[in-house]
Amino acid sequence: MRPRLLLAALLAALGALYGACGVQAPPEPPRVEVPQQTKDLAVAQIGPTLHLTFTIPTLATDGELLSKPVQIEIFRNVSPSGQQPVQPDAGGKPWMSLPPQQLSTYAHGGSVDYPLQLSPKEFRQYVGSTFSFSVIGLTHGFRGHPHRSAPSNIAQATLLDAATPVVNLAVKPTQDALMLTWDKPGETLTAVPPSHISAYRVYQSATGKPGSFKLLGEAQSNQFADRSFQFGQEYHFRVSAVTTVGKDSAESELSAPVSITPRDVFPPPVPTGLTAVNTAGAVDLLWNASSGNDLAGYNIYRNDGGGPFERINKGLTPTPIFHDSTVSPGHIYEYAVTAVDLAGNESDKSQPASVTTPSSGSQ
Repeated sequence: MRPRLLLAALLAALGALYGACGVQAPPEPPRVEVPQQTKDLAVAQIGPTLHLTFTIPTLATDGELLSKPVQIEIFRNVSPSGQQPVQPDAGGKPWMSLPPQQLSTYAHGGSVDYPLQLSPKEFRQYVGSTFSFSVIGLTHGFRGHPHRSAPSNIAQATLLDAATPVVNLAVKPTQDALMLTWDKPGETLTAVPPSHISAYRVYQSATGKPGSFKLLGEAQSNQFADRSFQFGQEYHFRVSAVTTVGKDSAESELSAPVSITPRDVFPPPVPTGLTAVNTAGAVDLLWNASSGNDLAGYNIYRNDGGGPFERINKGLTPTPIFHDSTVSPGHIYEYAVTAVDLAGNESDKSQPASVTTPSSGSQ
């Protein structure tokens, strides 16, 4: 037997021997679950509250899913107005620690919104100061040993003297839009007249439930037209005032909600350009098509010799053309048309058009 084949056979025999004796491979070290770094930390001011938002880490630094619950440590630094902001020391003692049970109360689908609400005294103390935040995610390993992630990105916000909430929000339906109006705030949170309101944000919800309002748009003045609505649908609205100073901005707290389910009670435009023309034993009518976007059709009205108008079509006429074959010779007829929308709203009558049918002897 060749030496190489002999060596291979010997190794195979030794492997079988160790397997038969129950000898196991060396144990692998336990997995260390270090959460990945948070990279989407942000902070926004709403009234006297700073909202910290970020995504809870779900992966470890090895790229695998975390199997242990995540705890979040929040680090904070407050720099007085006029001073250069100082980043928080993520290597020191955290300002706030959120264990998994507490963290879940602020989580919505994996995203956290942690509110830091300042009391009136704290707000007056810190207004104009810059708040800097960083977070670290951690899990606990063997004997509770913490495994900390790298510090997140830094999120900063200068605390502004935001406006008080918008009041007297109202909504009125029109044919083309829901018109919202409100009163401008009369003072800021420190009770001085607002001088830095840059815009208003309009929020909309289909249910009115807390947390269901989504940003619909912005307005530069205290009115807004929602042209995306549909008749018969329920809508809820809230509005906030935006204060802007330099590159920093803050929203007021949301106004009280206002609700509406608009009904279509608006008729289409009155038809124009009605013309009546004698034809053989009949009268043909022509007019300009209505510009209504929910037009269902037209009604045709006629009077004979100055009497009352009576409708002469059985069902709605879909096009701006009508052939009246029920006329009699030698009569003076006056016609008018109306437009009808899909909700059954009917416009006023058009300007009338008159025609005298030929007498029987002249036909």
